[in-house]
Amino acid sequence: MRIAYLDGFSGISGDMFLGALVDAGVPLELFQESVVALDLGITLEASRVIRNGISATKIDVFVNGQKDLPREEFWAHSQESAAGHTHDHGADHVHEHGEDDHDAYGRNLDRILQIIEAAPISKRAKQTAGDIFVALGTAEAKVHNVDLADVHFHEVGAADAIADIVCASVGAEALAVEQILASPLNVGGGTVKCAHGVMPVPAPATLELLRGIPVYSGEVQKELVTPTGAAIVRVLATSFGPRPMMTTEKIGYGAGTRDFARHSNVLRLTLGETHELGGLAASPDEGIPEDEVVVLEANLDDLSPQIIGYVTDCLLAEGALDVFSTAVQMKKSRPGTLVSVLAKPQDEEKLRDLLFRESSTLGIRSRREKRHILSRRHESVPTPWGAVRIKIGSMAGTDSQFAPEYEDCRRIAVEHQVLLKTVMQEALRLYLDKKNG
Repeated sequence: MRIAYLDGFSGISGDMFLGALVDAGVPLELFQESVVALDLGITLEASRVIRNGISATKIDVFVNGQKDLPREEFWAHSQESAAGHTHDHGADHVHEHGEDDHDAYGRNLDRILQIIEAAPISKRAKQTAGDIFVALGTAEAKVHNVDLADVHFHEVGAADAIADIVCASVGAEALAVEQILASPLNVGGGTVKCAHGVMPVPAPATLELLRGIPVYSGEVQKELVTPTGAAIVRVLATSFGPRPMMTTEKIGYGAGTRDFARHSNVLRLTLGETHELGGLAASPDEGIPEDEVVVLEANLDDLSPQIIGYVTDCLLAEGALDVFSTAVQMKKSRPGTLVSVLAKPQDEEKLRDLLFRESSTLGIRSRREKRHILSRRHESVPTPWGAVRIKIGSMAGTDSQFAPEYEDCRRIAVEHQVLLKTVMQEALRLYLDKKNG
């Protein structure tokens, strides 16, 4: 299974995550095209910097040609000069605006979601970006005891924060990984100045976003996890813990703004393959890895098939391992549909709530089951239209299953106007030729 692992030993911010993505091979041009299309006056620049001996990529965001300042520099400047009004949108991105850009200061969640929905990015990236902003808004609403609709993103709603989150969503999709995992996060310490005054580190909204995520405070007494960074990792990462057993393919380092003595202020992103993700254990009698899954089931007899299809897509987008439906005959001879969901145990509550919310069911059955699965990995093959990943299943060290990744083939078919079956057949042929050659 192809995964990404984030080392948050120096925290995480939006620009650090973008820098790590670019350093790991995501094209900067992809981000530049995305922010230009937002039509918010945003441009991006990338540079190589050194953070305590480690070379990393630094991403700088410019809004209407003006570069953001770190929080401390901004507040020092604003105290010396009382001119203009200020806008603080994150732990290390602060921008001073004039009266003409008040909309950036007062954007609410609905307006931001409209901007994201209008962006020329994939449906999946739009969903991810929206989820990140909803997470931010929910945290702010709870901290300030206001309704979500009344939250104006004075901390995170500026054009450059929208750029951070949209690019993070586009870049995460471009990694083409099945899961993103993360280490416990170093949040730093001390206090930080923001729009509400002096706050402890982690700032209240940041700490709210980090509920249930393992964090710690190291020797650096500065804010290391920003609200934007916390929201990004909360939405994108499926679990937090030590680095799993994996074969490393690519490594990227994204630089933070500050350069600390004796501490490398970078976020490290590692891409590779793992065969032991999700607590897999070998079956003593068969030598095949096994894990535990939750099975959720609901009988539906009064729901349109189109809505069932929509619910299926939602469940898969929220992390379901598989969703399938079976035609059944229910009481009073009514035709119905049995919807079955396979999920990781930690996702049971989230997916159950989604099924209740989006379908017409009044009851959901659940049970735990043991699952035996073959070890899996990916190999990439070049086709005349671009690279396609081949999913390979193996048992006892012998490869036994081969299948081209549907999403890769579908993307190529759409982009190059080639029959999908032609792309899939050619990718599999090229892989087998390579394997048997």
